[in-house]
Amino acid sequence: KVLLLVAMFLIGTATVFAANKTEKVDVKGSCGMCKTRIEKAAKGVDGVSKAEWNKETHVLELTFDDTKTYLKKVETAIATVGHDTPLVKATDEVYNALPGCCKYERSSLKK
Repeated sequence: KVLLLVAMFLIGTATVFAANKTEKVDVKGSCGMCKTRIEKAAKGVDGVSKAEWNKETHVLELTFDDTKTYLKKVETAIATVGHDTPLVKATDEVYNALPGCCKYERSSLKK
């Protein structure tokens, strides 16, 4: 009986963690204000449990439940606040409204 309970617990635990996915994404930005804005936008997407952006490497490490969201949805949320990603480019209007310290060199990504 105890063995059955342990087995059921382990299966349940594996099921809970099976949906978590970790990805690293390049996100354009420059400063601490960018870090706050990028992480807030990513964490605002339902299913994202962790978002940590490194301003030196411009890499965002994301952990999310892939049954609730997907990478392009998170990248779209980040672009909406002015930061380009590999899949989604921020509109010129939103990018131009960023504070001067947040401006970065933009590539020719497709929208």
